Amino acid sequence: MSEWVAVVKSTEVEAGKGLVVDCQGKCLAVFNVGGTFHVMDNTCAHRGGPLGEGDVDGDIVSCPWHGWEYNVKTGQCANNPAGNVKVYRTRVEAGEVQVEL
Repeated sequence: MSEWVAVVKSTEVEAGKGLVVDCQGKCLAVFNVGGTFHVMDNTCAHRGGPLGEGDVDGDIVSCPWHGWEYNVKTGQCANNPAGNVKVYRTRVEAGEVQVEL
């Protein structure tokens, strides 16, 4: 059974940026795209780079290590279709970004 878990306050993630958080043993990347929050696994499928530290351009985050690109909404990897990362359902409640785990 899934549950909603708070991962960060919405004010802590700047628009157009990402943030790395640990939640229940998972390392997650939280992105603020125009006031809408998206959460995905933080680990790049190429060499394990921290996606939450990458540059965000619209819906795309670039891994800071080797530039692999991912859609923050879908987790789809532009460089390798087999390299997609998991995304999580997200909501904002009482000023906190929550994910469904």
